[in-house]
Order: sequence, then structure tokens, then C-alpha cells
Amino acid sequence: MTDFRPPKRHHPAHVIQQISQQESRKLKAQRKTNQTIWQGFGLFGLIGWAVVVPTLLGTMLGLWLDKHHPINHSWTLSLLVLGLCLGCWQAWYWVGVEKRKIHARERQ
Repeated sequence: MTDFRPPKRHHPAHVIQQISQQESRKLKAQRKTNQTIWQGFGLFGLIGWAVVVPTLLGTMLGLWLDKHHPINHSWTLSLLVLGLCLGCWQAWYWVGVEKRKIHARERQ
């Protein structure tokens, strides 16, 4: 003998709520597909350049100062470290901005 059970009858409001939840998940997934892998690489590039540019500028200025205004300590090393710190702060800032954008999109 087979055990046949008729399907459960759901309250119409419950069914409407389930459909609404599924639709909102579907729309959220569609919005996420607009972001491509190239956008991710672009963000990595932005972060990389945010660190590299101040570091190189600090190094070049330090080399120029060492050549034209020599003192007991190395301008090059000091400004390289300063540029690196500035670049890391800038990268941290951009990651924070992108993180806030992602969280704002998820809340929609």
C-alpha cells in the first residue's frame, strides 16, 4: 500500500509572503551580477596605485633632497616611509568607501 498524503494547504497570506521573499532574493541576485570581475581588478588596481604613487613620490623627493640638501639622516628613507604610510592610509580609506557601498547595496 502506498502512503498518499494530499499536499498541505497554505494560507494565502503565507504564500504571498514566500513569493515576495523569493522575488526580492532574485532581484538582489540580479543586481549583484552587474558587478564583473574586471571591476574587482579595477578596485585592486586603485588600491595598488594608492600605495605606489605616494611611495614613489616620497622616494623621488627624498633623492632630490639628499642630492641638493644633504643632512645627517637620509631624506630618501624618511620620505619613502612617509609616502608608504600615506599610501596605506589612502588604500584603507578606499577599502572603507567600497565596503560602505557594498553594505548600502545589500540593505536595499
